[in-house]
Amino acid sequence: MSDTEIEQSSAPLVEHLIELRQRLIKAVIAIAIFFVICFIFADTIFNILVIPFERAAGENQNIRLIYTAPQEYFFAQLKIALFGSLFISFPVIANQIYKFVAPGLYKNERQAFLPFLIATPILFVIGAALVFFVVMPLAMGFFLSMQQIDTGDGRTTIELLPRVSEYLGLIMTLIFAFGLVFQLPVVITLLARAGLVSSDGLKSKRKYAVVLAFVAAAVLTPPDPISQLGLAVPTLLLYEISILSARYIEKKRLEREQQEAQEEQKEEASS
Repeated sequence: MSDTEIEQSSAPLVEHLIELRQRLIKAVIAIAIFFVICFIFADTIFNILVIPFERAAGENQNIRLIYTAPQEYFFAQLKIALFGSLFISFPVIANQIYKFVAPGLYKNERQAFLPFLIATPILFVIGAALVFFVVMPLAMGFFLSMQQIDTGDGRTTIELLPRVSEYLGLIMTLIFAFGLVFQLPVVITLLARAGLVSSDGLKSKRKYAVVLAFVAAAVLTPPDPISQLGLAVPTLLLYEISILSARYIEKKRLEREQQEAQEEQKEEASS
């Protein structure tokens, strides 16, 4: 290959790299802007995240969270700002990814790609809502049930006083874990569309999926049965939904192949 041919072949690559850099810069700018906004409202966001704890404790209960290092709550606010900015700026990031990838896709591929960009944040929000309204209140209720209050019989008082960073780490870990697991139908549907998995194959591996679901729940959640079951059970339900989605993809593919075969037969007959 001559030097001229090498330069011509490398030119599109340089253009793609320049475009990729521009897309990344726009995504980073969006993250930075939302980071500042979320940091300004970090106290409000944290108070919202404490609501599951308040529900678990019951009405008219004095909820106390502590921090044992001077900088602990400040770093907690930074974590809240980063987590919130990534969550809010996801549509911008997804849009930049789509604009970078779309020119290399056919029209039908772009139409197939868009629903997954829409479904991803929706499923993440559903997973986060499950944590916020169901799993976290039940988990905190379980932890609060271990308290030992002095009722005058001389017993030592054992009271739950969670640190700010530990509570924030717990609820953020659960939100991330559930949001990630709720992407299972999207991932499996994409794999089925690419022909890498089949509904029959998924059904045959259902027993392995059950084991992996509980292993993942044990790794991603705190060591309490409520959180683990709260993640494992939805994971198995999502796996079943993924099987149905893969079956639907296969059905559509078969119909398309039959239609193409019929069109080819008509062309052969007419010729």
